[in-house]
Amino acid sequence: MRLPVISPDEMSPRQREVAERIAGRRGAVRGPFRVWLRSPELCDRVESLGAFLRFDSSLPLRLRELSLLIAARHFDAQYSWNAHFEKAVAEGIPYEAVRAIAERREPSFDRDEDAAFHRFCVELLESHFVSTETFENARKYFGDQGLVDTVGSLGNFSMLAMCLNAFEVDLQADREPPFPDIRGYARVEA
Repeated sequence: MRLPVISPDEMSPRQREVAERIAGRRGAVRGPFRVWLRSPELCDRVESLGAFLRFDSSLPLRLRELSLLIAARHFDAQYSWNAHFEKAVAEGIPYEAVRAIAERREPSFDRDEDAAFHRFCVELLESHFVSTETFENARKYFGDQGLVDTVGSLGNFSMLAMCLNAFEVDLQADREPPFPDIRGYARVEA
């Protein structure tokens, strides 16, 4: 990691308060939270938003996990991918679809709504816009609140991915690199 981890005895009272709450909710202060604690107010707000989007969003859990994977791959964030791809599969996203996303191939889904969700997310991330057809198809499955929660998820998980990459948060050395074109924090020939 590019920034040293702040030890508890080095933390300000506010950093300690935020760290204790995160550890209580998530089991430990890991990954990006070790970076965000440098700005405790940001960390507090990011953690609250992330907790809502991961645990309380209107989207089904499988799609919350899928949105994280889509953003992780878009930004080549291996830490997020490694932490969540098994959860996405356990929640019903086909393993082959997950592998296709990792390899930048078009995935095939068992559910039409998952394909509509994927298309919406990819259009927004890649072109910065969503076609009327894609929007209406996704809206049919997820409604207005679901689409708002989807955009919130993509924004939050994109910020997470950028934090992980900018500060080179640990890549879990015990894990196989998930993307064929990324090694460490650099692009390689696939």
